[in-house]
Amino acid sequence: MVIGKVISFSALSWEIDINSYYSAILPASDIFGRDFTSSRDNLSLKLAKGDLIAARIVNTGSREPLITISGQDLGKIDSGELVKISPSKVPRLIGKQGSMIQAIEGATNSSITIGQNGLIILNNDNNSGLERATRAIKMIEINLYEPNLEEKIQNLLDDQN
Repeated sequence: MVIGKVISFSALSWEIDINSYYSAILPASDIFGRDFTSSRDNLSLKLAKGDLIAARIVNTGSREPLITISGQDLGKIDSGELVKISPSKVPRLIGKQGSMIQAIEGATNSSITIGQNGLIILNNDNNSGLERATRAIKMIEINLYEPNLEEKIQNLLDDQN
């Protein structure tokens, strides 16, 4: 899964920034279905410039990857805070069998959606929990190769309670 931001749209598709060299293309037929007609259906009513989406890459054969929002847990993201890290650091953020991200979610009562492209959505009704989760994610990005990182993150989260 990747997280992207709508940057523009044409008569037949949306252009999505997926934190990559090339922007991705989301075809209008993916949202409107087979009976899509550019003269009848208004793309801006479904996704506007600046909207965030959770998507899956379908095809990378051309310069611009083709994405879809059809599937479980995919589609428009209505709420949350966007945090950006390097895509190469996503596996460390997740941790072995999801241990690191589960520790952050549990300690901050946050819901965290991680895109493989380094874009992360944090949901939390409490601003302090949101801030603590953001601080922990940024600490992981900076101290990627430090030994006992999970223990240090747990201490950071415990100290802020």
